[in-house]
Amino acid sequence: MINTLYLPELREMLATHDVAGLQEFCSALHPGRTAEFMEGLTAAEAWAVLLATDLSSRAEIFGFLPEEIQTEIVEISDPQEISELIAQMPPDDRVDLLNQVDPAVVEATLPLVPTEERRDILRLRAYPEGTAGAVMTTEVAKLSETLTVRVALEELGRQAEDLETIYYIYLVDDEDHLRGVVGARQLVMHLGKPETRLADLMERSLVTVEATDDQEDVAEKVADFDFLAIPVVDDQQHLVGIITHDDVMDVFREEAEEDAYRAAAVEPLQDSYLQTSVLSLAWKRGVWLCILFGAALLTAFALKTYEEVIDKVTWLVFFIPLIMSSGGNSGGQSATLVIRALSNKDVTLDDTRTVIKRELIMGLMLGGVLALLGYLVGLWLIDATPYEILVIPITLLVVVIFGTLCGAGLPLLFRRLGVDEALMSTPFVTVLIDIGGVLIYMTVALRMITELQELTG
Repeated sequence: MINTLYLPELREMLATHDVAGLQEFCSALHPGRTAEFMEGLTAAEAWAVLLATDLSSRAEIFGFLPEEIQTEIVEISDPQEISELIAQMPPDDRVDLLNQVDPAVVEATLPLVPTEERRDILRLRAYPEGTAGAVMTTEVAKLSETLTVRVALEELGRQAEDLETIYYIYLVDDEDHLRGVVGARQLVMHLGKPETRLADLMERSLVTVEATDDQEDVAEKVADFDFLAIPVVDDQQHLVGIITHDDVMDVFREEAEEDAYRAAAVEPLQDSYLQTSVLSLAWKRGVWLCILFGAALLTAFALKTYEEVIDKVTWLVFFIPLIMSSGGNSGGQSATLVIRALSNKDVTLDDTRTVIKRELIMGLMLGGVLALLGYLVGLWLIDATPYEILVIPITLLVVVIFGTLCGAGLPLLFRRLGVDEALMSTPFVTVLIDIGGVLIYMTVALRMITELQELTG
């Protein structure tokens, strides 16, 4: 919900060119809160407010604005003013922003950005989307391993204003090879020994990632080791940047969103729901709906095949939804559990046999309970012999076992084939089990009815 508390005052200050009032508004609160109170403004109004404050505050507040507002501001504002803003932004944030902006605007703006920042932007944009290089920042607390504690603290004091974090200080040799790391706390603890060399304090056993590593793997590594940041190196161990914990949170959120979309059989959105056009939404949803429709159509064909059986024993129709939902639900549960376990690395492909065995046992247990309930419901609901009603519990048992095995096995198969297991989402598992459930149900019914007719005939 948009916070409209200050909107009337902001618009009045803009109308009367009250620069002093706008400056006070931009400096009185945390930049995040300031951006929150600006969300009801148009992009042009928001930029006019930001122009009233200094460049450093402008960049901070701008970083908290919604992505669509940031993009629109860059596309409608003066390129010279925008180039100054871009130069002030954190390296990873400005690259993410420019990737969303109209290429023609980027082409017009980049030449106006100072040379050092422009080269940094071009270098980061060269990394493929989804890699460590694409999310890292090049603002690194980096010192020579030959420095003493006293000189290191003096140098950090000069660098601090331009750094995103100084929790870890990375030590390099003359050719920028990463040699070790020392914590800011260690430096402070050795203030009493100012001539101690950093090489004598540093931790040499480092956990690093390469710029070409997948961002999701990097995020999991940071989470596993509980780092605040992790160094990024090239194939020759040169330090090229770091990935901080806030970048890791963004990666986890992005991956979780993609998995949530795929779990609902929707192609992941590039923009927000409201920013995505209706036609684009229809395409992303319609493609998968058509695929699922085609798969579900097989269920109708399967039922058509057993039309003669259904005509003879009409009460079988009553339990088709029960059979299909029981199998689909059990399969969906298994798929969700296994996909989540694979994502958390609780389960690997080496555990396939164990997983299948556990789900088989689970299918027997759950199927047995549902079979008993189904048999009791059948005795109460329909006018048939107890032997005929056995069709229901037998089918439920087999279908639930089938569902748990499919739900657990298909994500493992997708992982083995190198495909994202999230694609084996609940809708797909449900459709597959629906088809299998109908075939099992009708096969069991046909076999038992035939045997009953032979016994009574």
